[in-house]
Amino acid sequence: MGLFGKFAYSAGQWSTGGPTAVPFLIIDVHDSRIATVDYRAADATGGRFFLGYEPRIYFEEPDAGSPVDTAAESEGFARWVLEAEGATVDPSEVQHLMASPDGAPPEDEVVEDTIGRLVALAGLPAPDWPTDDDAPPA
Repeated sequence: MGLFGKFAYSAGQWSTGGPTAVPFLIIDVHDSRIATVDYRAADATGGRFFLGYEPRIYFEEPDAGSPVDTAAESEGFARWVLEAEGATVDPSEVQHLMASPDGAPPEDEVVEDTIGRLVALAGLPAPDWPTDDDAPPA
């Protein structure tokens, strides 16, 4: 079983309780195979894309949603990074990390590795991933 969890980045830090300010970034991990990335800027603009697999591909429901426009979302995320963190990111590097709309397998076996590459590219600190020590006693 992979990691399930929601991680929010705002005001310069990660939390698991949700964002504390705008702009923010939320990454929702599903079984270490899908990460939903939501970003919002101070003016309430933002977007959503996926790392690993798009849910419609992973759950074999291709008509469950439209494919993500990865070119538009990579441009939007690059704008978010510039406005939120003052850093410049090449949208093509962001797009390279995104889930393939046609279902091609991701480069990384677990989506946490892709998240790590995305946040490093954006100049953000890495999230604090839970460890087995964080699990409740059996």
